[in-house]
Amino acid sequence: MNWYLEVLKKYAVFQGRARRKEYWMFTLFNIIIAMAIGFVSGLVEVVFETGVILSLATNAIYSLAILIPATAVSVRRMHDLGRSGWWILVPVVNLVFMFLDSQSGDNEYGPNPKAA
Repeated sequence: MNWYLEVLKKYAVFQGRARRKEYWMFTLFNIIIAMAIGFVSGLVEVVFETGVILSLATNAIYSLAILIPATAVSVRRMHDLGRSGWWILVPVVNLVFMFLDSQSGDNEYGPNPKAA
């Protein structure tokens, strides 16, 4: 949970580097929270028969709230690999890059977060 909160503390920080673990733990908690929101919204729909609108609205609000931090941690992850943050716009390559190990030592985006 600390990894998720750490990314939220750096809400719109696009400079620096993010470790692979930071990125994937944030992604994991995002998935868990989205599933929990969907589950609770589904229960509310069944109990109160409010329809699909509540579920869609709740998921949309969460997605919008997390959009900037998710983009920022993705850009910082690319920086950790020594690549420009613009690589997140190329979906397949982006996904492959997210699994790669950090660039060792310092790079143009800052010191290696693993060294700290």
